[in-house]
Amino acid sequence: MENPKNLEEGLAHRESLGSAEKQNEVSEHPEAEEKEEQQPEKQKSKRVATLDVFRGLTVVLMILVDDAGESYPQINHSPWNGCRLADFVMPFFLFIVGMAIALALKRVPKKRDAVRRILTRSLKLLFWGVLLQGGYSHAPSDLAYGVDMKLIRWCGILQRIALVYMIVALIETFTIKHRQKILNPGHFSIFTAYRWQWLGGFVSFLVYLITTFALYVPDWSFVNHDEKKRYMVNCGMRGHLGPACNAVGHVDRAVWGVNHLYGGPEWRWLKACTVSAPRSGDLRDDAPAW
Repeated sequence: MENPKNLEEGLAHRESLGSAEKQNEVSEHPEAEEKEEQQPEKQKSKRVATLDVFRGLTVVLMILVDDAGESYPQINHSPWNGCRLADFVMPFFLFIVGMAIALALKRVPKKRDAVRRILTRSLKLLFWGVLLQGGYSHAPSDLAYGVDMKLIRWCGILQRIALVYMIVALIETFTIKHRQKILNPGHFSIFTAYRWQWLGGFVSFLVYLITTFALYVPDWSFVNHDEKKRYMVNCGMRGHLGPACNAVGHVDRAVWGVNHLYGGPEWRWLKACTVSAPRSGDLRDDAPAW
């Protein structure tokens, strides 16, 4: 029923006209409303094309250096000191993972759901890493499969990426609400807004630096399973940066065990090891034990 006061003042007709016009606008543009309702869903599924392109180029680079690296040592991994084209593949993948973390976690509002997704994805990467790089496929030409638990490689490339992803993603999850959405003008705003990320990176760098130059590396030994012979490597030093006695290798041997590390390191192609350096070849007779 219409308002009596509006009837007296002659406003009832205007209200009816206004409501009729609104109804006409709604009926004339139903598609616009549907587009507005569907717009947020499209934004959720939107991908960053540049990141996908960079990921594809990195995969192409990985295939290139893996297949052609032995024929062209200039693009293969550096045997020890130095940096070549193949040495960029791992950092590129870690950069892609870091960018994807920030983009993906924006779509997960609850911390509990984010942590569950992070742990699930980390376990998947660990599983595929152990399956593909842990030694399941011994030799494709022999069709020999199965895992030897005494020689399985626990910490391959995918496993390392999983570990880095889990740590960085958890830091991002628990600090994202404490970050400024709009950076204030200033030279140090990038540091104050992302202080927890900078702190995590600095602590990691500090631990790595102290470990490299302060940790004592004792003598160690390993067994060549093909020759059934044990070799002894004499170290007993600190701060050594060579292949045999560096602290990072000592930590890997202490944590994972020497039999669970990669059996074909690139330092085999050093001049001290093979006459074919920097290409692969037979080892020298006087090659060092390591």
